[in-house]
Amino acid sequence: MIKMKKFYLTTPIYYVNDEPHIGHLYTTIIADVISRYYKLLGVDTFFLTGTDEHGAKIYEVAKKHNTEPKKYCDFIVEKFKTVWEQFNIEYSNFIRTTDKFHEKTVKLVLQKLYDNHDIYKTYYEGQYCVQCERFISEDELVDGVCPDHQTKPVIHKEENYFFTLSKYKDLILDKIQNGELQIVPETRKNEILGKLQLPVEDISISRKTLKWGIPLPFDEQQTTYVWIDALINYLSGIDYFNLTKQKDNSYYWPCDLHIIGKDILWFHSVIWPAILVSMGLPLPKKILAHGFFTIEGKKMSKTLGNIIRPKELQELFGVDAARALVISAFPVDTDGDISISDMKQKYNQLLADNFGNLVNRTFSMLEKYFNNKMRLTDISEPVRGTIFSAVSFYNECFKKLDIHKVLDTILTISSFANKYVQATQPWVLFKNNEMQKLNSVISDLLYCVKTVALLCNPLMPNICKKIISCFNEEEFVSEDFENLVKNNKIYIRTTEFKTPEILFKKIK
Repeated sequence: MIKMKKFYLTTPIYYVNDEPHIGHLYTTIIADVISRYYKLLGVDTFFLTGTDEHGAKIYEVAKKHNTEPKKYCDFIVEKFKTVWEQFNIEYSNFIRTTDKFHEKTVKLVLQKLYDNHDIYKTYYEGQYCVQCERFISEDELVDGVCPDHQTKPVIHKEENYFFTLSKYKDLILDKIQNGELQIVPETRKNEILGKLQLPVEDISISRKTLKWGIPLPFDEQQTTYVWIDALINYLSGIDYFNLTKQKDNSYYWPCDLHIIGKDILWFHSVIWPAILVSMGLPLPKKILAHGFFTIEGKKMSKTLGNIIRPKELQELFGVDAARALVISAFPVDTDGDISISDMKQKYNQLLADNFGNLVNRTFSMLEKYFNNKMRLTDISEPVRGTIFSAVSFYNECFKKLDIHKVLDTILTISSFANKYVQATQPWVLFKNNEMQKLNSVISDLLYCVKTVALLCNPLMPNICKKIISCFNEEEFVSEDFENLVKNNKIYIRTTEFKTPEILFKKIK
């Protein structure tokens, strides 16, 4: 039973060094599906996404495009916003790290850390690309050279400010172990616990040579390291400190769910909580760190030319089907592989032949046998049992964050209903003039169709609308979803129906 009053969830903010691709889409659809689920249940939900726009990489990319960093960021941000609109991503706020109130929030947070004696100045030494004018990590190097300039980095030493991460190591370890900060899946949690058993060093939170970023509030000669800047978006995105003086959204904190890729788990599960503890703020409740995927067995890259863009998926499958196929491609707790050919096969088998077939054949029989007018009988027990068993499993998918199973849960009902058609043979009942039995069968099928329509609302909102419009019950969607999911009750009020268009046209 859902009893929470508010639910605050986030995606990572996406780095604007490239246009949106299927990886960005995957994470954001997961967040949108979860957000819609809670909103439909009447929970006050805040869904934050946005863009990470500072750092040397952005400065370099903008220079290559002969433009100012902010203008380049504006261009890419519009690409993200356009894709999210096309894919029906209903975020509550789109935060940009170039927003003025974000900059104010970052400075406020860093000043608090500094005043708490958790920031100190010392020397930082590392590999430095002279052309990039920044430190470069071993992971970024390709065959020992900077991938952008094909030059070897030099060892460089400069004075930076550091955050006392080591001071909070044991406390963070304890909070993860006692469940105050939950990390899912378990494998990712164990990975972080293992790292916290080892010595943890303090981290540099500024750069002296960085030209594109937020100056430190206590030393304007130094610029905030991009990752520290980025993490603070989770506070600025709800305007936690009410710097805009518009609306007090601080009650949304702590965050209920951070959704991230597994590569940035350390930042979110250790560095971010340590910053919050230093400030005296509650920790996020849960972090979902999903896996990576390859494209037909190969890592996605510009060089291989195998990057899948959202527009390609939209043109092939339509928005709703693409949403369903992308997040159902593999379990969120593992790495997986995606291929367009597999997606086409699943589209035809699962959506066109199973889900879509049930909807279209049900309404076709309703039109043929009852002229789209029928008073429904009570739902039969076998059908009731199947529906509410699926609904229970559906709720578990959201509770356990097994979002990849949501479509499968919906399809268990449509698969059952398609078999039910074959078992009851409505065409034989009609031929034998057994209209009472036929009425009961079609009623059961309509209950199944209404159920799959409601359950697919978070996943495929447009498909839901198309089906519900055939019941003439568009205004009851939220109420009916809540009754179904919370109370195991399914209502069909109308006695007059419409025949739908084909929902999923088969792909050759």
